[in-house]
Formats: sequence, structure tokens, C-alpha cells
Amino acid sequence: MQISDKAVVTIDYTLTNDAGEVIDSSSGSEPLAYLHGTGSIIPGLENQLAGKSAGDNLKVRVEPAEGYGEYHESMIQTIDRAMFEGVDELAVGMEFHAQAQDGSMQVVRIAAIDGDNVTIDGNHPLAGVPLNFDVTVVEVREASDEELSHGHVHGPDGHHH
Repeated sequence: MQISDKAVVTIDYTLTNDAGEVIDSSSGSEPLAYLHGTGSIIPGLENQLAGKSAGDNLKVRVEPAEGYGEYHESMIQTIDRAMFEGVDELAVGMEFHAQAQDGSMQVVRIAAIDGDNVTIDGNHPLAGVPLNFDVTVVEVREASDEELSHGHVHGPDGHHH
């Protein structure tokens, strides 16, 4: 069976940056299973997997626009420490949910702390980074009706909400 929309796809992968440093990998753990065509993985990788079959191995380079987006300086902001009311200790790298100007929720990360000035960054940590995947397609199968109605893959014992 070839990978197409509404198929359950299981892949082994290693993700590296341009310097060859491993960013993420399924090595040593379970392969990644996702429902193809639902936006469960980044578009650049999903597009390259379409039409592939179990056993196929491919190397894919995904540019930022098809990955986690371009890096935007406008998403960096310095705010007063008082905005973190109820949080005793702040540290660089901590992540918080914040309301964006359009009312949606977004994750922001503390990028720097200088006294009462806290610099937050709303960019994804991999924004602006070209991504290099080494992927092996492990399995391709039809999704169950339940998986299709829920919009995600269920494990071998089903899924309980």
C-alpha cells in the first residue's frame, strides 16, 4: 500500500540540522505513527512521503517555510517580570502559554532575563532552521473508522478518551 491521505503511516526517522547534529530521532524508541493528510507532521516531510511504501528509505531536506516557519524578530518581546505573577522562579528556556494578539494561544519561551526585564520568544525553537530527515517507512495501513473520526492514530489496544 502506498502512502496517501487517510493512511496510517509508521516511520523510523532521524532529524538533523545542517551541522549534522541530531535534533530528534525515533532510534531506541517506538517508530512514529501518524495519520497522513491531517497535518500531524510538518508539511515538507508529509509531502515527500506521499506515494512511498513500507521499506522505502529517503533523505529529505525541509526548508523553514515547509517546516516550522521562518524566524520572526517581531515575535521577540521584553516584558516586565511582574507579568509572571504566581511563578516564583524564572529561568531561560522555560515555556509558557500566552494569548496572542488575535486571541489564539501560543507557546512562548524565556530567551533572556536581565533583572526585571524578561525577554520572551514566540518563535518555535526550530523556526528558521532547515531540517534534514533520514526516514524509513516501516508500515502503511488503512486507518480505522474510529481513527478517521478522531483524526489521529490509535495504538494496538484502541484508544480511550
